Amino acid sequence: MGFFGSSAPAALHPINPPLGLHANYFAQQPTTLVLKEKVFSWSGDDFSVKDTNGHTVVRCHGQSMSFRDRKVINDANGQFLFGLRNKLLSIHKTFVGETQDERELFRIRKRMSLGSKMEATFVNPATSQTITLVLKGDFWGGSADISIENGPVVAQISRELFNARQIFGDQQTYYVTVAPGVDLALIAAICICFDEAKNEGNN
Repeated sequence: MGFFGSSAPAALHPINPPLGLHANYFAQQPTTLVLKEKVFSWSGDDFSVKDTNGHTVVRCHGQSMSFRDRKVINDANGQFLFGLRNKLLSIHKTFVGETQDERELFRIRKRMSLGSKMEATFVNPATSQTITLVLKGDFWGGSADISIENGPVVAQISRELFNARQIFGDQQTYYVTVAPGVDLALIAAICICFDEAKNEGNN
């Protein structure tokens, strides 16, 4: 259970210039991704992240994330977007998002804090500036914010947006609402890494 609370649910304002790595994944309106915790077991199974209309946003080709094994994140048609690699020998839990030839695209690491606090760092192609996104809150306990460091919230995590039992038949369903102008594929990958770090901590 984290000690940091997220802000109250609110309308997410468009982000301009756009934020992310894949222009064709920039949300055109506030978009909610559906994440099922049981899927993120890192058991080696494949899974997909969908929106609330049931459309697949990204697919994850599963292998155990250990040593140099990578998770591969593809688009809905199976085209490679990026790999996720567990960086060994790091002081803090760190994942690297990379191209097929292992060129680094972004880095996600756990911060030392009393609650759930992690950060993702990447160079934003739209501005060539280095951006740090910070997750602060109780990710799987109920709610959290993903925000630009010292800037606005770009995504909010909640398990109260819908009745998960009625709609999906699974209480372990969470929702990530993403602001317009933000890369849905990048946010999905960040959430996958956040959950892996949480699961490892629980183990």
